[in-house]
Amino acid sequence: MNETLFSQIQKLFERTYAQVGINLEDCLIDRTRCAQLSLLAGKSARELSELARTFLRRAGDQLYVGIYYSRWLIEQLEQHDPRTGVGDRNIRSLIMFVEELNHALHAALQFKSGLREIASEDFARNLELQAQVDTYLVLLLFIAFFRRTQRVSRMDRRWLRFHLFARQCPEAFRDANLRGRYLETSQLAASYTHYLDTLNGQRRLDEIRRFHSLDYGEKKARILALTDGDAN
Repeated sequence: MNETLFSQIQKLFERTYAQVGINLEDCLIDRTRCAQLSLLAGKSARELSELARTFLRRAGDQLYVGIYYSRWLIEQLEQHDPRTGVGDRNIRSLIMFVEELNHALHAALQFKSGLREIASEDFARNLELQAQVDTYLVLLLFIAFFRRTQRVSRMDRRWLRFHLFARQCPEAFRDANLRGRYLETSQLAASYTHYLDTLNGQRRLDEIRRFHSLDYGEKKARILALTDGDAN
């Protein structure tokens, strides 16, 4: 049976970091359940995208995960499958698809490692920063696959950075906490991925594995140290 895009990306992340121990496709939820969980998530959740969301809930020593993709987003990826090419028609949908999967995977990995404070702001920022970094790297792989030389050009990187970082509008959030979260993590991720672009394959792999093991404060400090404090 052919693998789904979801399972292929999950396996890529697990090869890079660690096995999560579950098939995250089993955590996919429908629109009705998404609406129910959004109400429980509180007022600030109303500002999050209705196209894709990840829900996390702790009950004792259990972590419950729900991943929602809108019908529209899935249709975009079905009509313009990124496994046959990445371009303006599917880049935004692919970014959202990868980021939500990544949120779920890293939340599960952190929970397995013993971290239980999933409601903290640092936990949320850690997931957001990690997702933006990982999504950048995954999309570079997609782009390189369709290049005859298997190399990504400077123009490719600028195009990807535009869609992943420059097109974000954190200032549009009315909630000050969300505004600060997305503004800071976007700036940090943009800066850190510039650094990653200077490394060869093995050094980059070693670096992102080390980076993944850090908490949010440590991640932020590392990025600022690597980039001389300039996270732009």
